Amino acid sequence: MTTPPADEPAATDDTAADDTAADDGRLLPAPRYGVDSLADVLPAAARALGVPHFADPGGSALDLPAVERVCLLLVDGMGDEALVGRSGHAPTLRRWRADGLHRRITAGFPTTTATSMGLLGTGLPPGAHGLVGYEVLDPARDVLLNQLAWDVAVDPRRWQPHTTVFQHVVAAGVEVVRVAPPHFNGSGLTEAALRGGRFAGTPDRLDARVDAAVTAVRAGRRNLTYVYWGALDHTGHGEGVASWQWGEELGRVDAAVAELSRRLPRGTLLLVTADHGMVDVPLAGRIDLAHEPELRAGVRHAGGEPRVLQLYCEPGAAQQVSTTWRARLGRDAHVVLRADAVAAGWFGPVEARVADRIGDVLVVARDLMAVVDSARMRPEALRLIGQHGALSDAERHVPLFSVVL
Repeated sequence: MTTPPADEPAATDDTAADDTAADDGRLLPAPRYGVDSLADVLPAAARALGVPHFADPGGSALDLPAVERVCLLLVDGMGDEALVGRSGHAPTLRRWRADGLHRRITAGFPTTTATSMGLLGTGLPPGAHGLVGYEVLDPARDVLLNQLAWDVAVDPRRWQPHTTVFQHVVAAGVEVVRVAPPHFNGSGLTEAALRGGRFAGTPDRLDARVDAAVTAVRAGRRNLTYVYWGALDHTGHGEGVASWQWGEELGRVDAAVAELSRRLPRGTLLLVTADHGMVDVPLAGRIDLAHEPELRAGVRHAGGEPRVLQLYCEPGAAQQVSTTWRARLGRDAHVVLRADAVAAGWFGPVEARVADRIGDVLVVARDLMAVVDSARMRPEALRLIGQHGALSDAERHVPLFSVVL
């Protein structure tokens, strides 16, 4: 095994910033798009494979060794802080961290799966790829689009028109295989963010994913294999990151990583990362919009998710809505107008076609709070313990393990 770039860098403006800083007018730090964010992982892998489109790393801090084969495992919901805190369940990853095979990178904003898959798959920030949240406005129809469930009325290739990293890799003559649940094949999110190459659907078992990944990597001389695993995220939502169930699932993930490291061909670059972290939000830390009529005033649609609402306001109402929400929530949330969030770089540079998908007002939770709506959310969704979307360290910091086997 060879050692990649050193473990996480010294504190920067991003890592050293105070997460409670918005009360004096300063905004939370933006993700480090183009440097060491989730958007930089696949471009770095493609560069390691010699794909010409990614030959110039720009300002990226992710530098991976030249190889013929790359296997990338994305573990949904495996935040770096939780991984450190529960490292007793992950001896392989704990050892790799101690050996300097780890660095801490940032997810995008919001810290949610749809946005992160856009980052990973396109190598672009949310303002370019356009998957700017969990549930966002489709301006053409003035309705909310759930970007995980999708909607047949929305063409995913028009919603996200940029060439994906996988497509660039295939065009360079490198085989791409995507290993995931069968129902992901052709889904709106897959077509928008992760199109390109061959899809290999497997049963929802980690051993099946490992077998499929090993088969794919061994089948070609020069290839990129992507593997998705979502059970850790499901466990965190249902039971909480602090639960024994989350620890047990993390142990299964670690065992799968160890199995991959034993069975993949020598010289393969194995990458392990995640799309976001998670925090446990107690029931007492939740505000229910169904019982807060003053918060609904002037709001046409309430999108986003409980840790980061995106409020789409009636014409001319955004300033009053932000004032009302700020007064009601106080230090429990950062309440920011769209223009300020864009200027702060939370979404990266924002293309004109994307701007109206972003809420007029963003409500970003602080500490352990969330905003729910019992009038429109399913009962099981109201009971979720683990949540994400905001910009706390636990939600935005994710690991990147890089090992040449």
